[in-house]
Amino acid sequence: MFKKILIANRGEIACRVIRSAKDMGIATVAVYSDADAGALHVRMADEAVHIGPPPAAESYLVSDKILAAIRDTGADAVHPGYGFLSENAEFARTLEAEGVAFIGPPPDAIAAMGDKIESKKLADAAGVSTVPGHMDTIADVPEAVKIAGEIGYPVMIKASAGGGGKGMRIAYSEDEVDEGFRSAQNEARSSFGDDRIFIEKYVEEPRHIEIQVLADAHGNVIHLGERECSIQRRHQKVVEEAPSPFLDEETRAAMGAQSCALAAAVGYRSAGTVEFIVDKDRNFYFLEMNTRLQVEHPVTEMITGLDLVEQMIRVADGEELTLRQEDVTITGWAVETRVYAEDPSRNFLPAIGRLVRYRAPAQDGTNVRIDTGVGEGSEISMFYDPMIAKLATHGADRAEAITRMQDALDGYFIRGTGNNTAFLASIMAHPRFAEGRLTTNFIAEEYPDGYAPAAPEGALRDRFSAVAAYIHGRYAVRARQSGTSGSPALPANVTPWQVMMGDVANGVDVTYRPDGADVAVDGRKLSFSTDWTLGDPVFSATFDDGVATFQIDRTGVAYRLTHRGVEAIVRVLTPRGAELDARMPEKVPPDLSRFVLSPMPGLLVSVAVEEGTPVLAGEEIAVVEAMKMENVLRAASDGVVKTLHAAPGDSLAVDQAIVEFE
Repeated sequence: MFKKILIANRGEIACRVIRSAKDMGIATVAVYSDADAGALHVRMADEAVHIGPPPAAESYLVSDKILAAIRDTGADAVHPGYGFLSENAEFARTLEAEGVAFIGPPPDAIAAMGDKIESKKLADAAGVSTVPGHMDTIADVPEAVKIAGEIGYPVMIKASAGGGGKGMRIAYSEDEVDEGFRSAQNEARSSFGDDRIFIEKYVEEPRHIEIQVLADAHGNVIHLGERECSIQRRHQKVVEEAPSPFLDEETRAAMGAQSCALAAAVGYRSAGTVEFIVDKDRNFYFLEMNTRLQVEHPVTEMITGLDLVEQMIRVADGEELTLRQEDVTITGWAVETRVYAEDPSRNFLPAIGRLVRYRAPAQDGTNVRIDTGVGEGSEISMFYDPMIAKLATHGADRAEAITRMQDALDGYFIRGTGNNTAFLASIMAHPRFAEGRLTTNFIAEEYPDGYAPAAPEGALRDRFSAVAAYIHGRYAVRARQSGTSGSPALPANVTPWQVMMGDVANGVDVTYRPDGADVAVDGRKLSFSTDWTLGDPVFSATFDDGVATFQIDRTGVAYRLTHRGVEAIVRVLTPRGAELDARMPEKVPPDLSRFVLSPMPGLLVSVAVEEGTPVLAGEEIAVVEAMKMENVLRAASDGVVKTLHAAPGDSLAVDQAIVEFE
């Protein structure tokens, strides 16, 4: 067995590999850029080697620096994680020449499957169902328009070397092909150094379902069932689960058999994933094979009981798989959500910054699992993917796994940068998700105007009122006892609070008990028990139907409460305070309609207008790049450009003015 493994990656996947290696008694080496000097994966590893400045192109993607770290530390194997050099065939070949094991597939298999055009040809030859399309590189926009017309709209424009949603565009018309082709090329060139583009038919009402395969160097190939990854935005996965609520046994067996056949055809070994698009009639078509560990591998591990990283290490060391296909068992259900530093209310744009508060839900490794590379005080950098963590839950069935996910998201407290936990909770609570009626258009269809948290209604509104009044009373007692010794006493019964949510007020009486409270909201009674302590931003209470968890932010004289993706700003006032509050003038926000503002921190790639230029609604104004993704900003209405406040090449802050109209 290997003595020392270098992990050629960062963040949560580096931490994940280190954990398995340590369990196997193998020493580990981390590599890090300037931005990651204090990162968790660096602290977890037995050794760490600095490899350069923050940009990945100057550190994690420079194979010579990784090779120097291998030589300096004497590592005899490399695990590439995912992304960066994980699917770089030349890197794998170089390691082979150096006598260092690559914990992944053979270089030829990486090369064969890494090119989306060639991989489809190989899949077709291996008897795998493929999507209709033009499988050769397309030279320019006119050729793209011609081919798209021949295939029939809608079409998917894809970078041959693409991945992670980069270099992909859906087009429903010639104009969209024109714009999409250019954007896909630019993203592909920026992210992969390869701007080759091809076009295929876009399958409507599609589901994204993938098969996990495992192969060794002795000719054994098995699959570990499927994962459904249909909940996506911008072609990037947001929620994954295993198994799929859509597949029947016949389709599952057919997809598994074709996946194993493809792996065998390319001489695959290690863990890999064969991705399919599945239509409403369960017809399935090959998309690509990812020759690496997938981000969403935890859900497969939770339902099979296997450690995929350990399996990869053993296969790379020459061991034969101890499992045969008939030995693979599926137990229960698992769901994974990707917790991102992003702002769902701004169309999910990346949000960078420091995690000033970070409190993860309790995990046991069996029913709740968190894979992360950050902690309180960590910085989410503009240089890398804005993922904070992967949260996975397991249950005896799908409903139980979802409920556990909801509970875990309610307790996941992250502040200092925007995050999507409330949005993820909203998905978990959505009736369509609960029913399993999924497509890759789910987010676009169910959140067409972006995400805005729902307001509490009915019995849930009463709970929000009760919790806010209870908390406010506790804080009020502390304020009155400021300067006295000992813990604050419980509040006495008070004249009913006026609890305001929006323009609606409720009278709330709170009778405190040592273990909770009895509350009346406009006469409607409810009780709960809790061990909440002052200052805790997470409030958990046991009601008559079980435990409910709320996140609490004190915002001036109000409280922001969040639960199950539902949010409310709640003010708790005395009756006299409510009378005076009604007389307060409303603050009118500034009029920013004349400006095009940067919706995120990023680089201004281009400006399509000049001062004095007339602009029509919908026309392109500028392109901002963030996290290697291009974002096109368009005019909201007709106008004439008055002033350009920024130029291409400028680094932009959130809400920084780019263009001002007359």
